[in-house]
Amino acid sequence: MNVAGESGPSAAGMTADGTAETPAAVPGAGMVADSGGAAGPQARTTDIVPGPGGVMTDEVGVVTGDLTLRTEYADGKVTVRVQYKDADEWYAVTGTSVTLADPAGLDAVHGVAVGLLNRPEG
Repeated sequence: MNVAGESGPSAAGMTADGTAETPAAVPGAGMVADSGGAAGPQARTTDIVPGPGGVMTDEVGVVTGDLTLRTEYADGKVTVRVQYKDADEWYAVTGTSVTLADPAGLDAVHGVAVGLLNRPEG
């Protein structure tokens, strides 16, 4: 029953026998799967095959062949990186470190990068 002046259901937080419910711990509740929270570091990856000119990187110049492309968001910036498929080293794609005000745009940026760089037909 409700106490005079209170609103809402009278059984909220109670079990059938009238005792207070014990809150249950739910690991990972409220967390974003691949990030440190909504504004924390996030990344998307896709395997690609670039066209005949390959992909220009800051560290090693042009890379060609089967690659993995990763679009990363951290601290308000997006950076696109590539690696030879299944390798350990990642290389920044030249000219792709830019400011991104809303991390919700990461999927769109990644889609554009894949669309521009993945050219398996040449």
